[in-house]
Amino acid sequence: MLTHRWERGELHRRPEVLAVEEPLEIHLDGVLVATTMRTPGHDFELAAGFCHTEGLLAGAPVRQCRYCGTGSAVDSEFNVVTVETGGLAPTPTPRLTATTSACGICGTTAVDELRDRLRPLPPSPPVPLEVLASVGERVGGAQRLFDATGGVHAAVAFDATGEPVVVREDVGRHNAVDKVVGRLLLDGALPATGLGLWVSGRASFEIVQKAWAAGLATVVAVSAPTSLAVEAARLGGVTLCGFARDGRLNVYAGEGVVAP
Repeated sequence: MLTHRWERGELHRRPEVLAVEEPLEIHLDGVLVATTMRTPGHDFELAAGFCHTEGLLAGAPVRQCRYCGTGSAVDSEFNVVTVETGGLAPTPTPRLTATTSACGICGTTAVDELRDRLRPLPPSPPVPLEVLASVGERVGGAQRLFDATGGVHAAVAFDATGEPVVVREDVGRHNAVDKVVGRLLLDGALPATGLGLWVSGRASFEIVQKAWAAGLATVVAVSAPTSLAVEAARLGGVTLCGFARDGRLNVYAGEGVVAP
């Protein structure tokens, strides 16, 4: 689109690329479980990842993902995805409100639900702090949508050397994480033992929850964590680092599993 830019006392017209934000309905075995505002792309990964990180699959395998289970994908403008387990997943309880491109539902009740649903992750080998601090630099050029729009977040699964394995972008931090988890799920790579998660923004409770559910034992965020994120990380045995930029970072949880 064309926009106006005020710079050095002059007004100029110039083209601008904007990040797309559209609703996506996620269905599990024919039941609507959520509507989220997302950047189109990798929609099957997003839907499958969401169902996994929210505990809706309960270990059931994903047999198929497809657009619009009741009609034409064109008619629904590719904004409806059905995740199918052949009825092996429990009958889901849908979210009653739409999930925005910001992070979703948080609170102490959610922490209690995590405690009931997930077991703490087993201890992982120490990860050098210099490796964790370097992940953001390695992601760099892989954030193509951000480079074009400046309006999206990135989530990255990285290995023990800090090398990116899966990179996904979205207007929502939690959506980007679900896309990463969904890719790993569809590849049969969960639990993601030996991998960590890097996110371009802050580390919220929901980011830590999703990492924990996927077996990603380390979360590294460019910005700060929330207090509830730290509580969830300590509960789940997740190493949580924040303010990871310019070769520095803070360690908020898991101090015993990072190496200097």
